[in-house]
Amino acid sequence: MVALDQLERLGYSKHAVTRAVRSGRLHRLHRGVYAVGHLSLAWEGRCLAAVLACGPSAVASHVSAAWLWGLLRTRSGALHVTVPRRRSQRAAFRLHFSRLAEEDRSVCEGIPLTAVPRTLLDLAAVLNATRLERVIERSEELGLLDLHAIDALLARAAGHPGAGRLRKALTIYRPEPAFTRSRLERRFLSLVRRAGLPAPTMNFSVGEYELDAYWPTERFAVELDVYGTHGSRAAFERDRLRQEDLKLREIEMIRVTGARLDREPGVVVERVGTLLGQRRRQLGLEGRA
Repeated sequence: MVALDQLERLGYSKHAVTRAVRSGRLHRLHRGVYAVGHLSLAWEGRCLAAVLACGPSAVASHVSAAWLWGLLRTRSGALHVTVPRRRSQRAAFRLHFSRLAEEDRSVCEGIPLTAVPRTLLDLAAVLNATRLERVIERSEELGLLDLHAIDALLARAAGHPGAGRLRKALTIYRPEPAFTRSRLERRFLSLVRRAGLPAPTMNFSVGEYELDAYWPTERFAVELDVYGTHGSRAAFERDRLRQEDLKLREIEMIRVTGARLDREPGVVVERVGTLLGQRRRQLGLEGRA
């Protein structure tokens, strides 16, 4: 991909560019933007062409930037570009208007695009809560989640339509009000909150044991299991002893695997709510504040 201003800096006159187009060495894609040599373009090529067509300050953004960063599993057909000043929309792609700070810009695969914090902020304005949480989780998996950079951005862009949603989605990544050690625990805590259930205390110590999620009033615990940490015979024996010891302390506990939480999150949380209700009745807590 090449823009007319780039060709001019390389010494091409407009007449030379016209000859190159006629001869098939350049193929016009947008006004002032050309593919070099052929039109067999990958998605990334079309994305770069859209950015170049919008001027030197333009960047790929929203779902297009998210795809380039690897934050989305599926790619949107529409190309999204952010420019600093309002201009007429183009049929080939979707324009957004914002004056971006330098720290909100980056480059990935040679394509100018919004930095990850800004990409997350833009997505927060258009994605539902579940999809936004998955995108944030993916950014953490890729080592791209920088809370300090996001907080700095939110301070600058408090009026952005995605600001409140992004703050809410990031609550489970904060050290308070509940401490979590793993993505599995954060996922469980998020599902519990979205279901309207009382939030458990995470990683609560009872004697020599640490409970992944614990409701002290109901004396009810959920152990979040990953096979890799419970796959040996010794671990199998310890788990059974642990459950007996907690039972002797009058603490009910259930186990939820990471695979099951991914497979049927709604069923898991619904059953947790039902079991919490049963415990409240068993302990005579119904009707208490």
